[in-house]
Amino acid sequence: MTALIPAAAGALIVAGVIGVVAGWRRTPIPEPGPPRPAGRFTRRWHRVSRRTLALSGVGLVGGALVAVATGWFIAVALFPAVLAGVPVLLGPHGAAVQIERLEAMEEWTRSLSGVLTAGVGLEQALTATMRSTPTPIRGEVAVLVARLRARWSTEEALRAFADDLDDPTGDLIAANLILGARRRAAGLATVLDALAESVAADVRARRTVEADRAKPRATARWVTVITVGVLAVLALTGSYVRPYASGIGQVILAVLLGIYASLLVWMRVMATGERPPRFLGSASQVGEGAR
Repeated sequence: MTALIPAAAGALIVAGVIGVVAGWRRTPIPEPGPPRPAGRFTRRWHRVSRRTLALSGVGLVGGALVAVATGWFIAVALFPAVLAGVPVLLGPHGAAVQIERLEAMEEWTRSLSGVLTAGVGLEQALTATMRSTPTPIRGEVAVLVARLRARWSTEEALRAFADDLDDPTGDLIAANLILGARRRAAGLATVLDALAESVAADVRARRTVEADRAKPRATARWVTVITVGVLAVLALTGSYVRPYASGIGQVILAVLLGIYASLLVWMRVMATGERPPRFLGSASQVGEGAR
């Protein structure tokens, strides 16, 4: 029975590691926080959900108990990876969340354009759209309005808004609003309408691309499922995992599973693609400083 635990652990760690990496790359709706992110690592850390952190903590405690009871210390790394990573791996892909946010930006831009057509000022229009803002970006718009009410300058609040969105399309929207705030000229509503059409075309293109990328991702998922199933069946024999019971054996097992998991992560990354670079806000300044 004790041989079944490490074998099942080795089977699940593959999916767990990939899930943790996928969770690190997710882009959920950010909560209101500091006006300016400190850096790239800080932004990624805030993207990790509280549920993932809680599951990691529970898994760490459970893995430690199993390690003490059975002597398989690989469980200390396995349990957090499984509990926190597998739900992320089986959940919706981050690209779907990004497309939903793009659609929300398009809808909000159209709404803002409609309010500006009524002849109100930019700040009043931004405040008026807060209640009708789509859910994926409602938090960012609420923080923007709060900053304007706190007597932030319009340009400074819009730059912080671009950092909160953390998306090249968000930079484009914020840049047009900043120009509108500087010039205070008519025609901003027309510009926003044209921008919304451009974002809609971008959404359609991304949906087409993601439909093609879903095929290799599905292949990697099936490879993982088959591998986990094979390892689970082999674990029933008992003799398959016995050589890994020693300390050196567990180290070798961890290295082998790590290499295999890295290959699957590589496959996933190849099917994900790179995000376009930002040109506005602290992220672009960091990139310029690095060059």
